[in-house]
Amino acid sequence: MAITEIEDRITDIINQGNSDQFIYDFLSVYDFPKATITKLRKGTNNLAKEPGEVYLKNRLYYKRTDHDLMQSFVDVKDKVNQLGSKPRYIMVTDFKNILAEDTKTGDTLDVEFERLPQKFEFFLAWNGIEKADFDKENPADIRAAERFAKLYDVVVKDNPNATRHGLNLFLIRVLFCLFAEDTDIFEKNLFTNRLNELTKPDGSDLDSFISKLFGVLDVEKKARPSSTPRWLADFPYVDGDLFVDAHEHLKFTEHSRKLIIDAGKKLEWDQINPDILGSMIQAVASEDSRSHLGMHYTSVPNIMKVIKPLFLDDLRQAFEDAKGNEDKLNQLYDRIGKIKFMDPACGSGNFLIITYKELRQLEIDILKELNRMGIPTMYVPSVTLNQFYGIEIEDFACDVTRLSLWIAEHQMNKQLHKEIADAIRPTLPLQHAGAIVCGNALRIDWDEVLPHEKDDEVYLFGNPPYLGARKQSKNQKEDLRELLSNMRGINSLDYISGWFIKGTLYISSTNARYSFVTTNSITQGEQVSILWPYIFEHEGTIIAAYTSFSWSNNAKNNAGVTVSIISIADKSIFKGKKILISGNRKKYVVNISPYLTNGSNLVVKKSSKPISDELPAINFGNMANDGGNYIFKNDEYNCLPPDVKKFCKKFISAKEFIQGGSRYCLWLYNVPVNEYKDNQFIAKRINNVKNYRLNSKRKATQKLAQRPELFGEIRWENNSNFIFIPEVSSESRIYIPMGFITESSVVAAPNLQVYDAKLWQLGILESRMHMIWVKSVSGKLETRIRYSAGLAYNTFPVPKLSTRRKNEIEDLVWKILDIRDEEGGTLAELYGSPLAAKNPKPMNPRLKAAHEELDQVVDRAYRDRPFKDDNERLALLLDMYSNKVGE
Repeated sequence: MAITEIEDRITDIINQGNSDQFIYDFLSVYDFPKATITKLRKGTNNLAKEPGEVYLKNRLYYKRTDHDLMQSFVDVKDKVNQLGSKPRYIMVTDFKNILAEDTKTGDTLDVEFERLPQKFEFFLAWNGIEKADFDKENPADIRAAERFAKLYDVVVKDNPNATRHGLNLFLIRVLFCLFAEDTDIFEKNLFTNRLNELTKPDGSDLDSFISKLFGVLDVEKKARPSSTPRWLADFPYVDGDLFVDAHEHLKFTEHSRKLIIDAGKKLEWDQINPDILGSMIQAVASEDSRSHLGMHYTSVPNIMKVIKPLFLDDLRQAFEDAKGNEDKLNQLYDRIGKIKFMDPACGSGNFLIITYKELRQLEIDILKELNRMGIPTMYVPSVTLNQFYGIEIEDFACDVTRLSLWIAEHQMNKQLHKEIADAIRPTLPLQHAGAIVCGNALRIDWDEVLPHEKDDEVYLFGNPPYLGARKQSKNQKEDLRELLSNMRGINSLDYISGWFIKGTLYISSTNARYSFVTTNSITQGEQVSILWPYIFEHEGTIIAAYTSFSWSNNAKNNAGVTVSIISIADKSIFKGKKILISGNRKKYVVNISPYLTNGSNLVVKKSSKPISDELPAINFGNMANDGGNYIFKNDEYNCLPPDVKKFCKKFISAKEFIQGGSRYCLWLYNVPVNEYKDNQFIAKRINNVKNYRLNSKRKATQKLAQRPELFGEIRWENNSNFIFIPEVSSESRIYIPMGFITESSVVAAPNLQVYDAKLWQLGILESRMHMIWVKSVSGKLETRIRYSAGLAYNTFPVPKLSTRRKNEIEDLVWKILDIRDEEGGTLAELYGSPLAAKNPKPMNPRLKAAHEELDQVVDRAYRDRPFKDDNERLALLLDMYSNKVGE
């Protein structure tokens, strides 16, 4: 049940005025079985002996009273203290006020009876939800969003011909008025009371009321006509461009009017978080986001991961260094008022809002330090909204950003007065943000939105849209091509690459910097060799980075994705320390590589042969190009006559190898024609293949019709051991299941095969060292790992191994293969998906332990001391690769 539904049900119960039935109806709102409440009404399970009291064991002791409320509450507490097991709640009411206590936490509730709906969460332990956990989900923001979702739906339904812009603007303005009347911007309840008092219950004149009110809020009081009604004159001048455009006339009903009044009466606007509410309100007006209401706002801790290394840590350190020094404090005060900030994919403004609040708090702290030093100060604002800029493709999101910034400003104005009593900063008239521009960030000139000079302190940040290369629309692909018309491989880049490129061009030869959240795909696989050389050629250098972590929000069912955070500055300008952050570990390094390791900017490029002498050549499998005539499923193979079966071989692809099952293929390679020329079944299949190839539109395929009895592409060696490597494997497995094949089989392309392989070489490829390399430098198919011969295998650095080390590795590989056989089941079951975000399936514990034993031995082959984590492994491999290709 939604929060607003709970509140409304309790409101209905209160309005019914049935005091005898109140407690039973109230309990029915929570997760009590109907049978329990029915028995309670009848007195069957009511353990209380006094009239007007209800005692449900372990759950509630309730008393209604006509006498002194506090004394009645004390009397009930005395009774409860004598009980063997305490009920979770004590509740006493005279139907004017309510007193309650949570006996487990000691929390108390003391509110007017009519305000009980807004405090329903106090009793959520009956539903198995502790109030502390509920509070973490920002219920004030969720309440507001849910109520506005209802209002929005009703107004949209009643106004089918209204423009989306007009509806959205109405929503934003009403939201501001409700916030203003609850937070001392307007008189208390001014908007709700006037609407309630001066409009008809059926809502027929509400549009006229709204139109007059919105029209006067953009007019200074001294400029208002003398004939302005008193009820309008009570409203202050707002400005800030919020009420400049004329109100689009709308139809209102009794229902929509009631929803607006309920939003005013039932919500506690002073508890709103503008960074969270903005995202939720944006979702209300976005049909494709409504189902995810409250799921896509970015948590404050995650935003801080972006802004702290970029600039906030530096500003805070400057404050610590300036303590006790008046000149330094004043210089810092002036500095923070000159910095400019821009989010070129600002959405509803989360990053801008948190940054604004952090800067305002620093402003307050500087003033407090000056006061502590006994230095008299007259408050002159330093940080203002005109330092904050944004670009967003949705116009409504731009409006939400401006509104959220105004809310944040008012909250910080109140915080200023709270911490420094004589410092007062009025919220009205609203201040203008620097520029919140509606448009396509990849088509707009960022320097026109936020012009800057070489020495200006400017920071860009945000969480631009990810969208992998295969998920981009035609227009989005065109955005990248327009930006990078001459770049090779542009069709393989994620959409977010455009922000990195535009950011690099924006900061070129200036003091500006940027930091974006990004899926880690741009630091892995083929995208690295496409994107990062461009950034480095334009003097971009990585100054801070968070290695891969799960990015999520505070919502109950939040959506998470694996991301990195990368901060970039101009190489010729930046002179500070570079910071690499992995989990809770922060390390200062000389350089951060595009793979987010401590190392050089060298990019791993495809190689046609192994760079290591310890690895034999690798090849793709065999491609039939047969129209399905030479491949047989297991049951089809079993039905073949013996004189056909003898020409068949096992056909191995990733699906059969990992998930189980068998397929076979008709294999006539190196078989004399006279051995099968009289076989009608084979002759028919050969003829089918010939026709299939001749009818192809590809000339290369047509040419293959000259040898129709053979596979289209053959890379097969007879009677030779080989390592089988599936081309695609789940990204949620710790290890890619590979195999050592000793029988004469045919590998299906695009899977890979390593002939003349040794068992210890399989051990190297199955090690954690190699898995880290594959996941970092190889490609992806959707989100799955796509094993690349040119990038993953041929580039993999392997040290020179002693015979003893090879034998040690070989013994452990035999152990792994034996466990696979002994445990049974498919490789998919044995290797599981332990890293999966949803429904993780554990890897077989025996097999996992054997792999970890192998990992330790392989690790020691690379260096004597243990690795702290995978980032160290990758850093060493990249260094080895650099040394090898530099030879």
